Amino acid sequence: MTEDGREEYVRAYALTGGRTLPRHVLALETVVVAGPGRPGPAHGHEYEEILALCRERRRSVAELAGVLARPVTVVKILVSDLLDGEALTLPVTTPYDAAGSESQAPSTQLLVALAAGLKRRWPTADNYRRAG
Repeated sequence: MTEDGREEYVRAYALTGGRTLPRHVLALETVVVAGPGRPGPAHGHEYEEILALCRERRRSVAELAGVLARPVTVVKILVSDLLDGEALTLPVTTPYDAAGSESQAPSTQLLVALAAGLKRRWPTADNYRRAG
């Protein structure tokens, strides 16, 4: 905001330096966390906002775009820049079966947690009969 209370509007192409594509392949659900690096001196206020949000907790690209009220493509480019400088990192997740067996199926615990989350989110959704 400016001193007189008006919000400044910065055009997307100004934030991204005219770029329209990120250097990294990022999906809406890609999760990023704050890394050991720092944004460069040429990086603007939006980079600091992204870093501050990611220092609080892991954030998805879609969540960052929503909180910052910026187009997803712009946020992807900014996140890509921060990934290049190691200010953000992509967390490595454990495989479904951390016990070491060769199964690639999700664990029962994960599926139960997923079902509980879906029921909380949509409590009035139709129940489907169990297969079998």
